[in-house]
Amino acid sequence: MNKSIGLLEVQGYSVALFAMDQACKAADIAIEGIDCNNPILGNNAAIPVVVQVKFSGSIADVKTALEAASQAASQYIDEEDIITQMIPLASDDLKKLLPLGKVKRKS
Repeated sequence: MNKSIGLLEVQGYSVALFAMDQACKAADIAIEGIDCNNPILGNNAAIPVVVQVKFSGSIADVKTALEAASQAASQYIDEEDIITQMIPLASDDLKKLLPLGKVKRKS
């Protein structure tokens, strides 16, 4: 069964964790991976890390999760620093890429 993919990008690791906690409480989703990068302003940014969270679920659950995550993150950062994207029907090849990133799960 193909699932939808949700992508959330925010400034701040703690903001990302809070947003995804709220997303997981609002919808039946699975966090597939987390990655991070430097913001455009680098060390001069107010929050010097950009975090991307990749998750999956049904179309309705991913949509609900993205809304909840965005609303939660907006309590701490400006809305222009919150990026959400949804891929309604992801291919199996794309799903293989989701766990890749700088944040690794212990085996």
